[in-house]
Amino acid sequence: MIMIKNKAKLEKFYRELDRREKLSYKQALAIYEALHKEAVSLGVINSENILEGLEVDLRIARAMGRLKRGRKANKKDSSKVRRR
Repeated sequence: MIMIKNKAKLEKFYRELDRREKLSYKQALAIYEALHKEAVSLGVINSENILEGLEVDLRIARAMGRLKRGRKANKKDSSKVRRR
């Protein structure tokens, strides 16, 4: 497993990669299908475990989304407070 040491640098890398690549939906789907095929051939996933853990992942994603929205709302509220 690789440990991310500089999250900001990684995010900047991905933004730059997205900006330069401009993949179409068809291209992205072809990449996904190739990765999926390789994962199945390696035995990492199969038809029985493909959705394993999905519910947990969805709950985590929803919670993270709520946290982000809450932080944005707090920033807006705190910017309205007049400081002396």
